[in-house]
Amino acid sequence: MKIPSLRLWVLIFSLLSGLSAFAQEADKSKYDHHVLFHPLFNFQPGNEYRTGGGSPGPAYWQNRADYKINVTLDEAAATLNGDVEITYKNNSPEALEFVWLQLDQNAFSAHSRGAKTTPITGGRFGNLGFDGGNTIKSVTVQQGKGKATEANYQITDTRMQIRLSDPVKANGDVIKIRIGYSFKIPQYGSDRMGTLQTKNGIIYEIAQWYPRMSVYDDIEGWNLLPYLGAGEFYLEYGDFEYAVTVPWDHIVVGSGDLINASEVLTGEQLRRMDQARKSDQTVMIRSAEEVTNPASRPKKSGTQTWRFRCQNARDIAWATSKAFIWDAARINLPSGKTALAQSVYPVEDSGREGWGRSTEYVKGSIEFYSNYVYEYTYPVATNVAGIVGGMEYPGIIFCSHSDRNEDLWNVTDHEFGHNWFPMIVGNNERKYAWMDEGFNTFINFLSTDNFNNGEFRNDQLQDLHRVAPMIHRPGADPIMTIPDVVQARNLGWEAYYKPAIGLVMLREQVLGKERFDYAFRQYVKRWAFKHPTPYDFFRTVEDAAGEDLGWFWKGWFFENYKLDQAVKEVTYIEQNPQKGSVITIDNLEQWAMPATIELEEVSGKKTRVELPVEVWQRGGSWSFRAATEQPLRSVTIDPDHKLPDVNPRNNTWKPSPVGSSMTN
Repeated sequence: MKIPSLRLWVLIFSLLSGLSAFAQEADKSKYDHHVLFHPLFNFQPGNEYRTGGGSPGPAYWQNRADYKINVTLDEAAATLNGDVEITYKNNSPEALEFVWLQLDQNAFSAHSRGAKTTPITGGRFGNLGFDGGNTIKSVTVQQGKGKATEANYQITDTRMQIRLSDPVKANGDVIKIRIGYSFKIPQYGSDRMGTLQTKNGIIYEIAQWYPRMSVYDDIEGWNLLPYLGAGEFYLEYGDFEYAVTVPWDHIVVGSGDLINASEVLTGEQLRRMDQARKSDQTVMIRSAEEVTNPASRPKKSGTQTWRFRCQNARDIAWATSKAFIWDAARINLPSGKTALAQSVYPVEDSGREGWGRSTEYVKGSIEFYSNYVYEYTYPVATNVAGIVGGMEYPGIIFCSHSDRNEDLWNVTDHEFGHNWFPMIVGNNERKYAWMDEGFNTFINFLSTDNFNNGEFRNDQLQDLHRVAPMIHRPGADPIMTIPDVVQARNLGWEAYYKPAIGLVMLREQVLGKERFDYAFRQYVKRWAFKHPTPYDFFRTVEDAAGEDLGWFWKGWFFENYKLDQAVKEVTYIEQNPQKGSVITIDNLEQWAMPATIELEEVSGKKTRVELPVEVWQRGGSWSFRAATEQPLRSVTIDPDHKLPDVNPRNNTWKPSPVGSSMTN
């Protein structure tokens, strides 16, 4: 999902950074080391499904759902009609007497919980003024070698329960579910799907478009939070085959491989596509001049069916329009394999300042993440310009048609970063938005620094002293909050920026880049195409990096603890600066971090002292001896502003004027 823009926050930072709202009474500590370094915080025994070290256990299991889908777009009626066959495999150790499916389109009914919980002022994820939802035409179930029979099912808002006459047996039994359905296509579906009118036709971005299996896991059985809008998705992995029938003049792009390209593309387009697969430069598949030319389509009337296959994915999405310009280029992967980057967009948004560079952005983003995190696993990566501000699906993303230059890079990079979190690492987005949005925002920082020699590098989050007032603003929610519980105004911080900043600090201030990167990759490697929990992440990082980080997780992710480091006092050994100095630092709020202290002597010589977080384990004050040789001009804690210190005014000590005490 699109990351909220930083531009508004920059102004807020500048306003708040000068305020003293977070300054506490001088020298009065709120710190209790027993609370932060609690021995039982992260103390939960592992089991055969998930180990104490954060790995999938020897008996780890997850269920599987394979899909075959056929749908037809009715442009005149603005509806989608189709059917889906789901092959569901129960790998759990329990027999299932019923199964649950997700009917996400029901969120767009005027009577849905999502509609009823939308404020009267509206909102990005709400539903006002549109009465849609699924029309279920038929539901059948086939078990074993028996015939398909009508299912006994109940629909509750965005969930369908199918009550089975015979349980789906444990350890590998299979059931087939067939559903016929249709729905009206919303113009704006929670900024995740919708339609955009352009001068050459409507762009349809289609997602949450078929009944999907809910996840049954070893943590809480069936995961059944309703779809209200802000909370995203938690889905099983499987293989998809799907067919999309559209008017003859449409271009369709979707998750996975187009498997009948020779039927739906012209000979010239096939030739250009082959050229693009070998080119690091963007190749035009259908140009602006060809958009309104009937010769750019192999048929001149009726409909065409586009067929796709996407393997080992948790979801699929697609887009279609007769207005699409289409271009593509090669993606180079670390193994030597290649994939295809491509973009589709209307004439109005073409050009180098607009979507003409989209494919370059797709390529740059995916090549970086493939090297830093895990190799990209889908054959195609497609960026679609439309009404959706920014939303991700396996192998395809929807971005705002109006984005330009840096904004287009940022949203493209962010949405394709999601192909690692949660498309490859399949966390529960409905409960833990930070495990995909926050992780993704973190890797976005790195990829943006890397792209085109830092063309779009942004340092707005580098000075954490300025950022601290926003992180610790009144009314902030803890990161560990369900997205639909997070206040709407807080979602950008609690799901995106705060967890990302936390990972930056963990990488740069606590573990170091090499240890963090190794542990981070171990997490992705262990949980690729599986379902990790927050504790699986915490434990993997701790074990792979070799640190007990309960204090870090507790203060930053579970609580809204603040950080306030201070330089309290400076004295000289035997009152002689040539014999060295003793520096006393304080930790005045409930969170703690390692300390970096810069000492500047009167000659201008600067030295730094690095202290681990363990100096705060026995209390909130620490003294250390420094081998200085001259009087000190200043002592500064966190001199580079790398920590979100809520009261930077006490970070620097300077000698008192002549005649007063030598302490600050």
